[in-house]
Amino acid sequence: MNVFKKPIFYFLLVAIAGFLSLAFTKNSLEKSPRLTPIFDYNVYALPMPQHLDFSEESVPLTLPDIRERMDRELLVNTYWQSNGLLLFKRANKYFPIIEPILKSYGIPDDFKYLALIESGLQNVTSPAGAKGFWQIMKSTGKEYGLEINSNVDERYNLKLSTHVACQYLLRGKERFGSWTLAAASYNAGMSGIASELDRQSVASYYDLLLGQETGRYIFRIVALKEIMTHPKQYGFNFEDHDLYAYAPTYEVEIDTAVADFVKFAKDFGLNYKQLKLHNPWLREEFLNNKSRKKYQIEIPEAKYYGQEVLR
Repeated sequence: MNVFKKPIFYFLLVAIAGFLSLAFTKNSLEKSPRLTPIFDYNVYALPMPQHLDFSEESVPLTLPDIRERMDRELLVNTYWQSNGLLLFKRANKYFPIIEPILKSYGIPDDFKYLALIESGLQNVTSPAGAKGFWQIMKSTGKEYGLEINSNVDERYNLKLSTHVACQYLLRGKERFGSWTLAAASYNAGMSGIASELDRQSVASYYDLLLGQETGRYIFRIVALKEIMTHPKQYGFNFEDHDLYAYAPTYEVEIDTAVADFVKFAKDFGLNYKQLKLHNPWLREEFLNNKSRKKYQIEIPEAKYYGQEVLR
């Protein structure tokens, strides 16, 4: 007779095994500090600021749905700590380039956070094909005068793409009369925002029912603005030396073709990788330039990479 076929014996063995397992686990935890649970990490609800705004347009936090949506973005961006620290580091490097261009167009400084949520201040490509820090589509870039082909893609040129973003945003502000709606239209398109305002018979972004991406868009911008304005209040601790800095550079103008950027880089004491890091808009190892267009190539000072000019 096989006792394991009898239910009573089976459950008795399971009970004994369970008791022995608990006893072993308790004994192991007591003997090994490495296995002792640590409960010194806590997650807290965040108090909602009394006032939040985007480009001096107030967020209506008295509305319960608006308050919940704002709370979500503050929580997500506060407790995604690794990403948050990287954003602080990159912002220190790239905001000084973006800020004066925004100012030159009369665009509110808050729009630098739009670039932050669009790309994390990286030259990324979206599933739809938008590229660069400002996530500009090919058709939009060409409409605003950027050169985009296999040889050169100026959407990856931070300065030029920031100028295009500013021109687009000014058109949005002129059309909608609101910086908030201009920002929303950067994500959904001017026609998309205009048609929804008309269809839903409202005049404010905060009164629109939108898809998830555009519906979260302004709240994400405002959340990052709030967190990055008050880092310690949201648990981010760092020193100035922890942040990234932009290399000291100068520009070299060329109006001819370049046969080999590897050789070109060596003439300035750089290697090819270093040249491309500072000029990601150069998409190939050569430059055609049949039209004799004038390009500004950014060259880091030799001391930045600890190299001397070889020529």
